Amino acid sequence: MSRPGSIDRAPRPTRRLFTDLARWMVGLGLLAGIAFPFLATLLGLPPEEVYTPRFFGATLLAGLAVGLANYGLARGVVRPRLRLLSGRMHQVAESIGSATYSDDWSRCRPETCSVPVDSQDELGESAAAFNRLVGALMNAHEVEDAVRDFSRELSGQLELAPLAARALTQLLNHTGAQAGAVLVEQGGELNVIAGHGLEDRERLRHSDHVREALRSQALRRLELPEDIVIEALVGNLRPREVVVVPIVYQSVNLGVVVLASTRPLTGERLRLLELFQRSFGLALHNAVTYDHLERLAALDPLTGAYNRRFGLGRLHEEYQRSARTRAPLGVLMLDIDHFKAVNDTYGHLVGDRVIASTANAIRRCLREGDVLVRYGGEEFLVLLPGAGCVDAQRVAERIRHACTETPVRDGEQTIQVTISGGYTAFPEQDAGDEDALIRSADTALYAAKAGGRNRIAAGECPPSQSREPLAQGRSGA
Repeated sequence: MSRPGSIDRAPRPTRRLFTDLARWMVGLGLLAGIAFPFLATLLGLPPEEVYTPRFFGATLLAGLAVGLANYGLARGVVRPRLRLLSGRMHQVAESIGSATYSDDWSRCRPETCSVPVDSQDELGESAAAFNRLVGALMNAHEVEDAVRDFSRELSGQLELAPLAARALTQLLNHTGAQAGAVLVEQGGELNVIAGHGLEDRERLRHSDHVREALRSQALRRLELPEDIVIEALVGNLRPREVVVVPIVYQSVNLGVVVLASTRPLTGERLRLLELFQRSFGLALHNAVTYDHLERLAALDPLTGAYNRRFGLGRLHEEYQRSARTRAPLGVLMLDIDHFKAVNDTYGHLVGDRVIASTANAIRRCLREGDVLVRYGGEEFLVLLPGAGCVDAQRVAERIRHACTETPVRDGEQTIQVTISGGYTAFPEQDAGDEDALIRSADTALYAAKAGGRNRIAAGECPPSQSREPLAQGRSGA
């Protein structure tokens, strides 16, 4: 019995297959020539005619001729096919060696490197096995290229939303899915960061399937889901299959990718998706970390408002937008009254509580899109996109009342907090730049301080504007 992996074979005197084949065939032919006269006598031929040098010579020559003919036939039939197989193997080897450094696989494709399978024997099986090997190599190369391109596409992006959009586009292209979404966990909530082709994608945030995939950290396949619809050019389509892929980095849940397809995804595409999953996990972790650090760098740790550097950057952006579109932009400068006395009387810890409480009171009076900035110490800057002078005045007064109604307690002591403020707005104030807006609001702030504090003063706003009704775009501010 042969050992596993061993090859059953006849003894080989040399390491050349066709030389050994010639020796065996000629040897067997000569052996047949020697044995033939004895067989002939058994068949009834007269011994005196058989056992002669001439007859023996003729049978030996005949055996030799048959052996040589068999060798020639084997060489003519088998050798060309082996040479073709060997040549294609050399071609594949050279292509792999070249592509290792040049990444050029054009010299060897399945249609150029494959061998025709034209027999149902071991040679045919060898050719088929070789073709499968070439196909596997090409598939491995394509998968490697896809993963490398996917990683390269994501590696240069650290901002969360663009990263999610790029990743989703790549995943849709490589899997053949028609729609999808990327959801990222932020502060304990799943938020849709990117989406394509899904109707009512916000419903995914509360999907049990999505949360189960995130909890189990395992890919889930849903056939014929009832709660997901793909938007089409004409009408809507219900997907045949939905795949929910958790995005995990070092066992930490980051989010999920949801892909919807009108055809079931093949096993090959699912395996490719698992490879993308790892690359996306690293890229998403970097983006989430960058987003967190960016937020920390932009926020004042005491109040949660934007710090001065980031706030002035936002002011520049809003001013440029307002100058381009002529949309109004309100600016408030607010300052806590008698704050030095609070610090001197109650200490800096209580002073910090007063600042934080004031920031919260201001924030409650703002709308989404408004920007609160801790300008410095006890001073705040507020940006009101879409607000003219009337709107800015109304918001400033509302903030002043909110701060008055929000005292700070220190043990048995109650600290009454008031603020003074100044306001202006562009383009009602024809400011040449954003610094002019700040100077105008700051001048108004000091006028309010000089006028007795706990009041709001106007900057360079037209006097008639203060008596006009609240602009419709800011109603309810």
